[in-house]
Amino acid sequence: MINTENMKRTLCTYALLAGMACSLAAQATAPQKNQLLNEKSRTSITAFFTARLAGDEKTFDTSVRLKLKDVEAGREAVWQLWKEANEACEEEKLPAPAPLSEQSAGHWNLPEELEPNAVLNFYWGRKEAAGSPAPAEGLPLFLYLHGSGPRAQEWATGLKICSRFDDAPSLYFIPQIPNEGAYYRWYQRSKQYAWEKLLRQALLSDSVHPNRIYVFGISEGGYGSQRLASFYADYWAAAGPMAGGEPLKNAPAENLGNTAFSLRTGAEDKGFYRDRLTGYTAAALDSLQRQYPDRYTHWIELIPGRGHHIDYAPTTPWLKQYVRNPYPKHFVWEDFEMDGRYRKGFHNLQVDERPNTNMQTRTRYELDIEGNDISLKVDEVTYHTTETDPQWGIELKFNKTYVPARQGKLTVYLCPELVNLSKSVTLTVNGHTVFKGRVKPDGKHLVNSCATFFDPQRLYPAAIEVDLSALE
Repeated sequence: MINTENMKRTLCTYALLAGMACSLAAQATAPQKNQLLNEKSRTSITAFFTARLAGDEKTFDTSVRLKLKDVEAGREAVWQLWKEANEACEEEKLPAPAPLSEQSAGHWNLPEELEPNAVLNFYWGRKEAAGSPAPAEGLPLFLYLHGSGPRAQEWATGLKICSRFDDAPSLYFIPQIPNEGAYYRWYQRSKQYAWEKLLRQALLSDSVHPNRIYVFGISEGGYGSQRLASFYADYWAAAGPMAGGEPLKNAPAENLGNTAFSLRTGAEDKGFYRDRLTGYTAAALDSLQRQYPDRYTHWIELIPGRGHHIDYAPTTPWLKQYVRNPYPKHFVWEDFEMDGRYRKGFHNLQVDERPNTNMQTRTRYELDIEGNDISLKVDEVTYHTTETDPQWGIELKFNKTYVPARQGKLTVYLCPELVNLSKSVTLTVNGHTVFKGRVKPDGKHLVNSCATFFDPQRLYPAAIEVDLSALE
């Protein structure tokens, strides 16, 4: 989450802690021998979550004894404390979803230091299907990003077309871009704040299926949704930009190994090389799918005879058929910056000290788990531009070179869905065995992974810390 002074002013305050701690301790239902539910542990975890929501980036370092048989109870306890800390925060909340309409509007004020005078208006509501009751596990959620025309018109059009798409029952978050202007985009830091707030609050809601969250958009929203697809790929079940086409440096295809991806563009859509860049994305994903046949599901279409306007209706029904796997045992992550900002982690990896020291290079992680053997490759990535647009200087195509990373620190989180924690685990990093033995569960890992990912599916009870500089 983005750390800002505004968050510290508007989110939870420590004055809430004393009363909350007593209340939380009284609510404990599991046996007191489980330290996660002891008053002292509950109070310290609540204090940590409250501070994290207020912008404090410190790590929870207090060990909390956790037996393997108590992992599920520990997950439930930590998630409940996270929910209560969020409920106590003084911030603008997602309202209860009403039927999607002009009346289901809300707004969030974005932090002044990220963008002055920025208000994110949004429609937030549910689409119902006759004879289809809402599933008990929650509804699929679609985030739709509009194009770059006049924002009032684009927002109204978004509500109109999203209401007609054949994807009910579903939930929709349809934002209006806060401001307009040259080089003003959906991926910039103030909007990243909004997307992370949306994901955090949506994942707290019983109305949302945590493994059925989707992002898509049209034109400028197509560019934005392609960037967000790669940057936040570990949250989406699928992504579907339309009438767009980003240079792959802005949205590395490698990150989409476990995120179904659709990109539909008119074959005659020549503006800003959208047709050509869509083709480059198709070629990259085709190549990756040949290399990893069980990954990189994609549907990329250059629609014959169409320019910038295409039929938008096929995208969300295609997206909706996919469900996120929150525990992939194989993935590639190119850790790229977006508007000068990096993610703190991806899937079950947490970056503690970034291997690349500047933005001239990036870091690529490739994780493979076979049984209890974990292999991790960490490389420094350098881009070499091979094709540049002569009119605007847009970098269109690239080659990449890789060398093993020689510095940096990271945490590899583990859980029963990834390895058998009752048996020995081996972790090999860049050809070096860095750990071999039993990985002990600890409640502090549940707490830290919850604060990092704010995802009920990614509460990890075990972890191995890696110092790349120690491999030499």
